[in-house]
Amino acid sequence: MAGSSHTPPPSEPTIFAPASGFGRAAVSVIRISGPACARLLEAIGGTLPEPRRLSLRALRDPQTGEILDRGLVVFMPAPATFTGEDMAELHIHGGLAVRHAVLGALARFPGCQAAGPGDFSRRAAFNGRLDLTQAEGIADLVDAETEAQRRQALRQLDGALGRQVEAWRLSAIDLYARTEAALDFADEGDVDEEGLEAGLAQDARALAEGIRTALGDGRRGERLREGFFVVLAGPPNAGKSTLLNALAGREAAIVSDIPGTTRDAIEVRCDLGGLPVVLVDTAGLRETNDPVETEGIRRTRRRMKDADLVLHLVPADGAADSEAVAPRGIAVRTKIDLGPAMETGALGVSAVSGAGLDALLDAIRTVAEASLGGGDALVTRERHREALTRACDHLDRVAAGVATAPELVAEDLRLAVRALGTVVGHVGVEEMLDRLFAGFCIGK
Repeated sequence: MAGSSHTPPPSEPTIFAPASGFGRAAVSVIRISGPACARLLEAIGGTLPEPRRLSLRALRDPQTGEILDRGLVVFMPAPATFTGEDMAELHIHGGLAVRHAVLGALARFPGCQAAGPGDFSRRAAFNGRLDLTQAEGIADLVDAETEAQRRQALRQLDGALGRQVEAWRLSAIDLYARTEAALDFADEGDVDEEGLEAGLAQDARALAEGIRTALGDGRRGERLREGFFVVLAGPPNAGKSTLLNALAGREAAIVSDIPGTTRDAIEVRCDLGGLPVVLVDTAGLRETNDPVETEGIRRTRRRMKDADLVLHLVPADGAADSEAVAPRGIAVRTKIDLGPAMETGALGVSAVSGAGLDALLDAIRTVAEASLGGGDALVTRERHREALTRACDHLDRVAAGVATAPELVAEDLRLAVRALGTVVGHVGVEEMLDRLFAGFCIGK
């Protein structure tokens, strides 16, 4: 806008994107972040509103002056914003034509471009407003489908994992600093070389054990994010598809009296008492010469092997299942409305009458709660687990004295620090040097 006191934007573009759904709604929110925010608001709204206060504005196309809408505008100056940059929001009417017109005007403004997936969180992480684990917590919170997933995502967004990893990283930096001091400043009179070397292996071992304790959680965090997988397995016409539909509360799978109807796995996501459960209907287990059905059976056995829980289904009017019940399995007699359950210890259910379904759901919930825990797992992604495992490997080498040369010990500790830093996104040599010189009065 002519006469603006704000300088032209630097090379970093200003990004914008709808922050609300794309369907028809009463209000649509558009977020903006970057150096051109103030100029953009002046151009589209006439004047820059008072910071952090919603102001009613007639929104105009900066090129043509045409009124696009009347809406609320808010300006949030850096650095106390989500991204750490100047930010703004436009609260406009939620019609498709209004949203399209406003977004088009923003796209034509110099220095602005549409944001890509995760661009706002990426800038927040880059500008130190979030660490990587918190950014991942935001993504998990948006994707959360159950209460347990929501609670876990909030814990991560609040920094539970980031704070713990940062504490481990600082401990590893201290070990690294002690080793570097022994290497580089051993000739200094005020450096106790024997004191620096004493206890290094013990401290590395204790640090590795602390990390390994967090890793020994049975992958609860990852499983809670992805869902607790329950595979329905059994012979053809055992009622797997019918039971899946009854548990899901909708017609998710095709039901037929023709054996072998289900050829591939069908997944249905459910919220079971706040826990994410994925029910998987599979091909019936039997001997067959049909190559397509054979492939389906092979996939069934693979899903049974990988499942968190297997429901072994046998109809009440059929022969006992020759498949052994897996340790992570529950024997279920289906179609009890056609006859009494004949196998002692098996849960009897009828998907038609609903008999026994509550008991089966309670059994699934009990196993899921025991497996997923209370949502208190720190590690929630395979990326975290791999990085923490690498750190443990390097610390174990130091603790076991595998590398006898001080230079190799220092390298293992440096790699441990780097591995921990990749979890939260902080990998810096300068920080190690600061702690080294602060711990030992070396600078003279």
